[in-house]
Amino acid sequence: MPENHKQFPKAYQWNANDYSQNSSAQFEWAQELIPKLNLKGDETLLDIGCGDGRITAMLAERLPYGSVLGIDNSSAMIKLAQQNHPPFHYSNLAFQKLDVRDLVFENQFDVIFSNAALHWVPGHFSLLKRIKKALKKSGKILLQMGGKGNADEMVSVVHDLIKMEKWRSYFPDDLAFPYFFHSDEEYREWLKDAGFDAVRVELVSKDMQQKGEQGIAGWLRTTWHPYTERVPSDLVKEFIAEIIQSYEKSHPTDKAGFFHIRMVRLEVEAISTN
Repeated sequence: MPENHKQFPKAYQWNANDYSQNSSAQFEWAQELIPKLNLKGDETLLDIGCGDGRITAMLAERLPYGSVLGIDNSSAMIKLAQQNHPPFHYSNLAFQKLDVRDLVFENQFDVIFSNAALHWVPGHFSLLKRIKKALKKSGKILLQMGGKGNADEMVSVVHDLIKMEKWRSYFPDDLAFPYFFHSDEEYREWLKDAGFDAVRVELVSKDMQQKGEQGIAGWLRTTWHPYTERVPSDLVKEFIAEIIQSYEKSHPTDKAGFFHIRMVRLEVEAISTN
């Protein structure tokens, strides 16, 4: 979908503990990414959208002679990350509340990493220029985010539901699509124009599995804020239940009771040019 620059909130109301308990897929994707960094152990690394800090801490463990800074625009996420990863256990790890749109670092990091976060952020060309500025000479990036076609079937279900009389009063007709799912082609152009040499830019299909109604409800509750936050709080549970019912009609659970959601991740590896 084309990038839409209508006004988007700086932050949604994240429940950090709830997200941490319902983000197993995001955690698994990050674990798959870490080996691709080929860390030597002494780099300075920035983790954009660090969330609860679990992956950030794993990165810190791989950098015994380096340092890691995790940033997130959610105060609740940063508080949980700091609580679960205190300095006396992780001397090379720090967390800071910071929106990536306000990134002001210069020539500070060898590596910039992000997992399952940047599809929340508009203006990716401007974002890449800020990221380049924060990198040291020949620094590298490894970014993974929702890509073009991500969760299309669930998006279709949600958009059909919000047009129904019961829900449409909460959703204006000109509501902009709230996620930024980009293609590999447009990202290659942005990388080049922002001063990066692309190493690998590709869309990767993933099969997200959620155990029964409880599992898929947890995922919807913790990551579909642009829709759930428009519904009165006393109706959110009902709204989510109707999404699940609609999705299940065309995508029933498998024999083991798992829902399957087709996800598409955009993975970006690049080196800053001089």
